[in-house]
Amino acid sequence: MDDKKLDLNLLLALEALLAELNVTRAAKRLNLSQPALSAQLARLRDIFGDQLLIPTSRGVYATAMAKEIQVPLRHALDQMRGLVSRARSFNPASAKIAFGISASDYMQVAVLLPFVTKISAAAPDVQVMVRAVYTPKADLERGDVDVAFLQSSEVEGTEFRYLDVLRERYVGIARKHSLSPGGMPMDRFVAARHAIVSPRAEGFRGPTDDALAAMGLTRKVAVAVSSFVMMIEAVAGSDLIALAPERLVARYADRVDTFEPPLPVAGFRIAMVWHERTHDHPGRAWLRSQLAGFCAQN
Repeated sequence: MDDKKLDLNLLLALEALLAELNVTRAAKRLNLSQPALSAQLARLRDIFGDQLLIPTSRGVYATAMAKEIQVPLRHALDQMRGLVSRARSFNPASAKIAFGISASDYMQVAVLLPFVTKISAAAPDVQVMVRAVYTPKADLERGDVDVAFLQSSEVEGTEFRYLDVLRERYVGIARKHSLSPGGMPMDRFVAARHAIVSPRAEGFRGPTDDALAAMGLTRKVAVAVSSFVMMIEAVAGSDLIALAPERLVARYADRVDTFEPPLPVAGFRIAMVWHERTHDHPGRAWLRSQLAGFCAQN
């Protein structure tokens, strides 16, 4: 699924279509024309790679995929509506409040840096403390931070509230002007010296090595560093290559060139996480709604 084609209006349209199982009624519910909603349904089918709703002589029925996503879709949209509703009672223009956000270097550079710059105009007296991810769950429990950004797999099934806000993919990076016209074929990829991120110094192996091993191949990991930013800097000034998150790499387009990895590399999802005690706080709800909206647009 190409999530870059997805937007909130399409998800709202899908929710209505699955609830009504009728394009005409769903269009009325959304205050749209039937042709406009039909066009949105066509886009949704393209994004999900599934028919979603199939017309028959007895009406419309939902496909297996549509049935599978209906409940989590409603849950996610209800969370978003709740964020907006609670945030309405907060006036950022006059508020004097400090927020704490915990995030990796990737999120800090790719998302939070432009975010805090944007909200300063709307909330001139709001302060934002951005800190590195060390003990995010404990920080949330103690109230040291209001929001933490973690990989979704780290919080699924926990007691924390969370909302998936980003899907990220990996792209290959190399020093500027060092790539050949053919890009990065597999033989050159495995022959190159690689840099990887190992935040806790776990070693010189990662998921890419497992994928290569399944193909009977190995690579040489020459450098393991603690952060993606440091890794990109290392690649920009050497003959190393690496795989890095696409959003972060975009910030360094003048320093590195990109290539498509010659093998499938799984991406990851980022969740915005918060503690139950701050769920109904108007200011914290405003912060979460702003962060969720910003992530959706970026």
